[in-house]
Amino acid sequence: MSNFESIQLSDAGLNLQAAFNIADLPDHVTKTLGTHCEDFGAFHQLLLVAHGGRAMWEAVSNTGFTTDNPIDEHAVNAVGQYFETEHPDSNYEIVYPGNFPIGLRDLGDLAGWHHDSPFRVGIHADWGTWFAYRAVILTDTNFTPTVATPTISPCDECIDKPCISICPAKAVAEEALDLERCLDHRLLEKSSCVDTCLSRLACPVGAEHRYTKDQVNYHYGRSMKVIRELRRPRS
Repeated sequence: MSNFESIQLSDAGLNLQAAFNIADLPDHVTKTLGTHCEDFGAFHQLLLVAHGGRAMWEAVSNTGFTTDNPIDEHAVNAVGQYFETEHPDSNYEIVYPGNFPIGLRDLGDLAGWHHDSPFRVGIHADWGTWFAYRAVILTDTNFTPTVATPTISPCDECIDKPCISICPAKAVAEEALDLERCLDHRLLEKSSCVDTCLSRLACPVGAEHRYTKDQVNYHYGRSMKVIRELRRPRS
């Protein structure tokens, strides 16, 4: 068996890759997949793909933002091209991006990528908070399952915790994020957090991988649209 390590996916900016045998996944994950995937029984592996740093944004920028969901479409296209060229005889189904919730954080834990942060964004020991899950694939491949290397949470080793002190809404604390306070501040007319997160930018972990301003503004701008819609008064 070989490891799930694809230069082709990495060149597309999808540079974090992990493989799991479905039989070894937590019961609640397999139950969700079994409920929503008609052909679930035909697959025996799950592949998890994420991006770390700025490479994916650069790849998407090179092709242009011509659709409503350019990043999701980039990931789906990259995965399709990967199977077409490297595993043409394998069957697969992309379940994320998709139409039902998947325990991405649980899968990130299994891969050794995820730790909790005070501002509720997953933090990676190397990439900091500058990574995100981009695809979950069910397949009949036979990769060597990924074995996570245990890591200490970067937040446990952080003494100054600038993410807490810099938050203008005073919403970030070691114990928990006050989400309502955070959202209230973001919705202010001249909010400093309308299309960014000062706490995230202040985090020193993986700072060399920090997204460009355009990418930060893009992601937080999209989330702002969702927040405004959820908070919109209903008649």
